[in-house]
Amino acid sequence: MGFEFFIGKRYLRAGKKQGFLSLITLLSIAGVTVGVMALIVVIAVMAGFESDLKSRILGVESHVVLKPEAGFFSDYRQILEAVENIQGVESAASFISSQVMLRSETGVAGAALKGIDPGMTAEEPIKSAALSLQKWSETDSRIAGSKISAPGIVLGRELAGNLGLVEGDTVYLISPRGIVSPVGHIPSMQRFQVAGLFEFGMYEYDASLAYISLKNAQKILRMPGFVTGIEVWTKDIFKAGQIAEKIIKRLDTPCRARNWMQMNRNLFSALKLEKVMMFIILTLIVLVAAFNIASTLIMTVMQKKRDIAILKAMGASNRSIQRIFVFKGMVIGSTGTVLGTSLGLLLCFLLKRYQFIKLPRDVYYINSLPVMLETMDVFFIAASALMICFAATLYPARQAARINPVEAIRYG
Repeated sequence: MGFEFFIGKRYLRAGKKQGFLSLITLLSIAGVTVGVMALIVVIAVMAGFESDLKSRILGVESHVVLKPEAGFFSDYRQILEAVENIQGVESAASFISSQVMLRSETGVAGAALKGIDPGMTAEEPIKSAALSLQKWSETDSRIAGSKISAPGIVLGRELAGNLGLVEGDTVYLISPRGIVSPVGHIPSMQRFQVAGLFEFGMYEYDASLAYISLKNAQKILRMPGFVTGIEVWTKDIFKAGQIAEKIIKRLDTPCRARNWMQMNRNLFSALKLEKVMMFIILTLIVLVAAFNIASTLIMTVMQKKRDIAILKAMGASNRSIQRIFVFKGMVIGSTGTVLGTSLGLLLCFLLKRYQFIKLPRDVYYINSLPVMLETMDVFFIAASALMICFAATLYPARQAARINPVEAIRYG
């Protein structure tokens, strides 16, 4: 061990007359510990919110959506076949979307109607809705004399609640794409029976979405042989943008492709900005602790002026003196960082395992704090804390190195 580290280690232990200095050292360690722990927990919770929100959005939306430049797809079967042969594509399905009105005996509500092919839609996002429609159509075609007298529709639970509907009830679907008669434009209306209810966990989707089969959507919207677009699911969601570009280059039909990141850019940009701002705000806790480290070192320099002068008179260089106080400050910062990281990881584990902090479901779409620890986040937080602590040691160490040994011994 070099003499700089030996002396720095001695300076960490306060003497009998330096109890106050030891207390400041402990408070500095505690400050760094609390700051690092708070940073890890908050960033992990925000990453958990982002991941949970992403999974819920992808539970409704596909990874890539293809739509024609104008009008509708007529040769969508050929496009589907071409898209599914592209490397990186897991599956694809055609769909029809439109804004409609739903009328029940107790109310009227607007809805985003989506026509899907139950046989082709095997992805988890809308699997429950597709299975409900498939079972309904099979029952309607196989059971003679059954009570089923209308095509099935699957509604979001909130939308069904607003309309006072339960499974098996009748609802009228009113489409703006009607017919032109001598008395003017007449919207088309058709009776449906509720084949099932779904709940994605987000109010915006549960209160507005309605699914029917693609065949019924083409019929009521008067789009025989046409679809609005094609949904594509990729094997790697983060390569959706690259795969979308491949699809555009491969297809002869003029169309545009948007991936899930583009469709939700504003939301994820806001989450990213909020995460960065929380990191900056909570870093101030570590910065305050770093000021404590700096004040501790300054007080140590003032008390050890005579010792520093003797060391310099014995041949210690300015750099050696600086190392002594940098070592002491970094031991304080490293101890606080290690303790804060350990406590932060422990608290995140407890939050994820036992979920003892509950959130009101009428305010948030989840009932407990989501926690997602990312290794790079923890490393970045710990590295930032150590850099701040190192910066706090530079000024006191430089002041110690500037002490004139002659004046310090004479007047010390």
